[in-house]
Amino acid sequence: MSIIKSNLGSAVSRIFSRILSRILSRILSQKLRLAALAGSIAALVLIATPAFADSYTDFFRAVGNDNAGEVSSLLQRGFDPNTIEAKRGDTGLMLAIQGGSKKVIEVLIDARNIDYEARAFNGNTALMLASYKELPRVVQTLLDKGAEVNRPGWTALHYAATVGNNDIVRLLLDKFAYIDAASPNGTTPVMMAARSGHILTVKLLLDEGADATLKNQLGMSAIDFAIKFGHKDIAEGLQYRLEKAGNLQPAGK
Repeated sequence: MSIIKSNLGSAVSRIFSRILSRILSRILSQKLRLAALAGSIAALVLIATPAFADSYTDFFRAVGNDNAGEVSSLLQRGFDPNTIEAKRGDTGLMLAIQGGSKKVIEVLIDARNIDYEARAFNGNTALMLASYKELPRVVQTLLDKGAEVNRPGWTALHYAATVGNNDIVRLLLDKFAYIDAASPNGTTPVMMAARSGHILTVKLLLDEGADATLKNQLGMSAIDFAIKFGHKDIAEGLQYRLEKAGNLQPAGK
């Protein structure tokens, strides 16, 4: 009988411990949730503060208007140069590059604590945008300041090849840009140059060692891109070079 009582007591004790443990766990989880909520609310309160909201609006308006004086004034008062706009996640520097705000670019590119590796929601960086907008001086400055050339996915070299700016292509290659960088679906810079019809860029990339035999995840090579987008001269040139190198069977064989 005493054994039964002892076992019963142990069982009750275990059940009680489990119940207590669950209660404490729920209380802790609730506290954590409340703490997280409090943190989120605090962040929202900061963003919603009139002074911050006014500075935010003034900053991005000044960027769009190429008002370097206003941008400098806001930075001197402590405004973060890495603040992003809400729609696309672009920084002021990215927007200045896209909008051609040259004076603001000069201010922001030298701003204290500026993050050259900041990415917009779509993955764009200042270096990528400067390459696409064909701004070689900005590209050179960003490279001199240590902007990363090689990142997973789309790269500045893809963008320079797309617009056919050989000066920027060379700048990037001089900084050891990976010539066969693969986009998320495996598209390379030479494919983009072929797609856009930039025969001199295709030639430059091939001369620098680009592999024209590569295919992306859709099974398309640089030749396929050239054919699809109506650039017969590029397709024929690629065909000739690959045949000459022994990487492709002559057409019709």
